[in-house]
Amino acid sequence: MDFTFTEDELALTELAEQIFRGGTAVEQLKAVESTDDRFDRALWAQLAEANLLGVAIDDAHGGIGFGVVGLALVAQQQGRFVAPVPLVPTLAMGAFPLAAFGSDALRDEWLPRVASGTAVLSGAYAERGANVTSRSSVRATRTANGWQLEGTKIAVPAMRVADAVLVPAAHDDGTLTVFIVDAHAPGLSRVDAVTTNREIHATLRFDQVAVGEESVIGRVGAGAGIVASTLERVNVANCAVALGACENALAMAAAYTSQRTQFGRPLSTNQGVAIRAADAYIDIDAMRVTLWQAAWRLDAQLDAGLAVEVAKYWAAEGGQRVVHATQHLHGGMGADVDYPVHRAFIWVKQLENVFGGGSQQLAKIGARIAAEARAR
Repeated sequence: MDFTFTEDELALTELAEQIFRGGTAVEQLKAVESTDDRFDRALWAQLAEANLLGVAIDDAHGGIGFGVVGLALVAQQQGRFVAPVPLVPTLAMGAFPLAAFGSDALRDEWLPRVASGTAVLSGAYAERGANVTSRSSVRATRTANGWQLEGTKIAVPAMRVADAVLVPAAHDDGTLTVFIVDAHAPGLSRVDAVTTNREIHATLRFDQVAVGEESVIGRVGAGAGIVASTLERVNVANCAVALGACENALAMAAAYTSQRTQFGRPLSTNQGVAIRAADAYIDIDAMRVTLWQAAWRLDAQLDAGLAVEVAKYWAAEGGQRVVHATQHLHGGMGADVDYPVHRAFIWVKQLENVFGGGSQQLAKIGARIAAEARAR
């Protein structure tokens, strides 16, 4: 693949960087982290005004149609500045499946609102245990007027501010259907929990939640493919967030060790410090090239399953090595929560295991290799 970005993509990156940099001063981040919903609405409005929330939405619905690569470029800048906005839940978990599989009525209803910043979406895809997303702990039962949902979903992001959530639900025959459910629907309740990076995720309880036929995303029973396709985009976007966070953490570590002197010379002149930083740089390069390979394959409509798993492996394993190294290179400052580098650490550590950590990705890659060998 060609790793050269177009002029439009470079301009998109520059615009996203300007907006995120301007809205994420340390005191502003602290102020948002102390609120009930951990959502910077002013920054969200700026992103909408610049049409960055429409980055992966077609122009017919108010977006700019930059695809997965464009979404990843914006997500990378979010990660650099650890900006507290529900970018991935809204654009990857919610808007993508609506755009790709939703009815014309659902696309017309939701996509312009996402692009304009007036709607926040989420997706209830996580499952307990090994997190096998081809199943669902919510069951869908046919009724006279549509469907009834019953069950529990865990680790659902942005539900304090979401207007709707996409929910895969299982049928008696084992198939899945994806529904869009009003976040305030009767019978839907939630229990919130503060996560590692200070975001608030929810456990959702569906107690005879009624949804109409118009709420079905795609075809009834075809939800497994929709979930798999959606999570490829979600994983790529999360890899981009992790990449941006690691890049900025290493830049802060390089600046700190170059300015901090001990025994009459900068810390960066010590071989042990230089080697640790160099190893982090190599990990970041691996994260970068595998991310863009996966994003490019998705936009080119090529089989991207293996590429996404490889990118997710590097984001999980390489990412946690990078943020551990940058914490250590800061010495005691790395343990000071008034110093900004810790935010990269907690964000990357949280993303490490979202929809499967490094070991799970290796297991998937191994299964692919074994299946190919058996097919020969």
